[in-house]
Amino acid sequence: MTAAQEKGHKKTNLTTLCYLEQDGKYLMMHRVKKEHDINHDKWVGVGGHFEPDETPEECLLREVREETGLTLDRFALRGIITFMSDKWQTEYMFLYTADRFHGDFIGRDACREGTLEWVDKDAVYDLPVWEGDKIFFRLMEKQEAVFSLKLRYVGDTLVEKALNGKAF
Repeated sequence: MTAAQEKGHKKTNLTTLCYLEQDGKYLMMHRVKKEHDINHDKWVGVGGHFEPDETPEECLLREVREETGLTLDRFALRGIITFMSDKWQTEYMFLYTADRFHGDFIGRDACREGTLEWVDKDAVYDLPVWEGDKIFFRLMEKQEAVFSLKLRYVGDTLVEKALNGKAF
């Protein structure tokens, strides 16, 4: 339980997600430890929900430290993703990558939300990830500018996508 939940604050729909990069790999989390996890069995980056009065950067730094034991030294905002679904409230996610960090990595199995593993960037497309995640992986590979991506799901099926306000 987060400090915000302990104080009775409702979980916000603002989140961060970060892909740490090293040696051509992303640090990924296989979400297998939490019950009733919308991401159960999926592979995602590290991150989570904002606490009250946090900035995106404060949330990013806190979540990465909590989930990995690492402190980010250099990171970049890559995009803002709007997730819509018939199963959950709309979520606004700040997507980051980080390529410089320090600290004591907690290890593969120490995270309470899933198993952490360094995965070759090319191999992420073969993992069980959300269909929309494959889109933002490609955008992170190709695009320098910060992008805005809208992803609408019905169940687990991606039914609508828009990049910078234009459907594609």
